[in-house]
Amino acid sequence: MLKPFSIGPHLISTPVALAPMVGVTDSPFRQLCRQWGAGHVVSEMVASDVRLWQSRKSSTRLDYSDELEPRTVQIVGYDPQMMAAAARACVDLGAQIVDINMGCPAKKVCNRLAGSALLQDEALVAEILTNVVDAVAVPVTLKTRTGWDTDNRNGVKIARIAEDCGIQMLVMHGRTRADKYMGEAEYDTIAAVKQAVKIPVLANGDIGSAEKAEKVLVHTGCDGIMIGRGAHGRPWIFRDIIHFLRTREHLSPPTPAETALIIKGHLEALYAFYGELQGLRFARKHFGWYVEQLPPSCFPDIATNPRWFNKLESPAQQLAFVRDFFGQLIDGEVRAA
Repeated sequence: MLKPFSIGPHLISTPVALAPMVGVTDSPFRQLCRQWGAGHVVSEMVASDVRLWQSRKSSTRLDYSDELEPRTVQIVGYDPQMMAAAARACVDLGAQIVDINMGCPAKKVCNRLAGSALLQDEALVAEILTNVVDAVAVPVTLKTRTGWDTDNRNGVKIARIAEDCGIQMLVMHGRTRADKYMGEAEYDTIAAVKQAVKIPVLANGDIGSAEKAEKVLVHTGCDGIMIGRGAHGRPWIFRDIIHFLRTREHLSPPTPAETALIIKGHLEALYAFYGELQGLRFARKHFGWYVEQLPPSCFPDIATNPRWFNKLESPAQQLAFVRDFFGQLIDGEVRAA
């Protein structure tokens, strides 16, 4: 079921990918997900206006110098020439694949007629894609949605436009722009897209388990899947899906001791990447997602309630909390045995 495919000269040997998510898929998280089996990862989106790239936020999003190949950077915008210039600048910084965002449903993006708002204007979609493809010598990919709203599901038409413009891989999220992230993703449109084009297509949306991954792959016939929110607090989801699809067997989740080591390594990478102050803030979000995977019975003691983690003000305090929090879980496992 899992077959390699290529994006230009780059072989994607394991087509289970990490979706780009603003504020989540920074370099530390991308590298962590690769360690757990993600065969393809994409950066957080960066604005196409290169004049904004001097900000701290943009500079960290554009930092992928130490990552494994292929390095894929996502850009978002509405002006064809500006998008082309951004693509060239990304390549100059080391990007080996440029991904175009036409899927983000956020109001602040769509109000600028970028992201999934572009699906209303198919001519502009074609102009942007053509300009970006012509601007760079590296492959260009596209992430998009099934349409603007349920009455305007033009995902198949957008896919054909993309293929005609030279896009080399397509990721289709199973919702319209109007759906945002509400309701359930639908996969019939994705299946129709896969039938309509010859380029690789990845299915995206609501894939949070190995069984769901298999179901979506069978239903859509896609070349692979892309995981977004399903990876929050579970970077090992890639390993689990790959193992299940190859063996039909489930792997046990990481033990508390293993989870503690994963979190410790992730937090230390955040401190090193962002600096202590900003690293602390990102650590709070990720720690919250990690503990969401644990049953409520893990929090009997108010002193180890995960909400206390958000009050900690130094890396040493955060790391000590992780040690003590998971130490209690490990002790509980030993007593239970």
